[in-house]
Amino acid sequence: MQHVKYDLGQVRRGSTVVVTLDKQANVQLMDNGNYSNYIAGRQYHYFGGLMRKSPATIPVPRNGHWFVAIDLGGGSGRIRSGVSVQPPPRGNLPVYQEPAVRPLRDVLDVRVPQRPSDPEVLDGRTWDVFISHASEDKLAVAIPLAEALQARGVTAWLDKAELRIGESLRRRIDQGLAASRFAVVVLSPAYFAKGWPQYELDGIVTLSVAGKQDLLPIWHDLSQADVMARSPSLADKLARSTGDTDIETIADEIAELVSAAR
Repeated sequence: MQHVKYDLGQVRRGSTVVVTLDKQANVQLMDNGNYSNYIAGRQYHYFGGLMRKSPATIPVPRNGHWFVAIDLGGGSGRIRSGVSVQPPPRGNLPVYQEPAVRPLRDVLDVRVPQRPSDPEVLDGRTWDVFISHASEDKLAVAIPLAEALQARGVTAWLDKAELRIGESLRRRIDQGLAASRFAVVVLSPAYFAKGWPQYELDGIVTLSVAGKQDLLPIWHDLSQADVMARSPSLADKLARSTGDTDIETIADEIAELVSAAR
């Protein structure tokens, strides 16, 4: 991805990286290995994120060789920026701790799934969670997540289980969305590249904006910058990533949401 690179060299833990910008941009502080992954288009980890105000500051979590990459998430344009490093204050420093992950329950309003008016539709059932995903991510994410949720007493709508030969895919998806309390969207490179997942996403976003569906994004093989490049509106959504959170932990948190909603 086109970006502005700053090689900070060796920086001590407790230092502060100060970044000035002339517009909002993605600011990512990375060590040498993660920067190499970033420029190669592989999965990577970073400190920072979308910075809307200038100057932006990022604490350095450990001693090492650090880089700052600044980009527009794939958008066009030029960035005027500057980076400086403030050394740590004298004396003993507290151990750096990453900010706590904000619980999903703190940012979501819960909706009641709509039971079909026709008892023949979906057998009159409702679901706790609708799982929207690309077929390429079915074995790695969708099926393990559905099974983990079901083991916790959470009902999950998954196309493999809910679609029958000869049925209208569009109609069945619309019915499943309406009859589900939450919509889990497994965002991945394959998801953004295919038609049917995009159709599902359009429906979920429409329901979410109208306050009729809770959208729970899961990032798979994507960073925040990748999501920003494909859909800036989704990049601002509180999400979980399979890169740093396992399926069982994600299922635990979703199950907690469902339990509270019931």
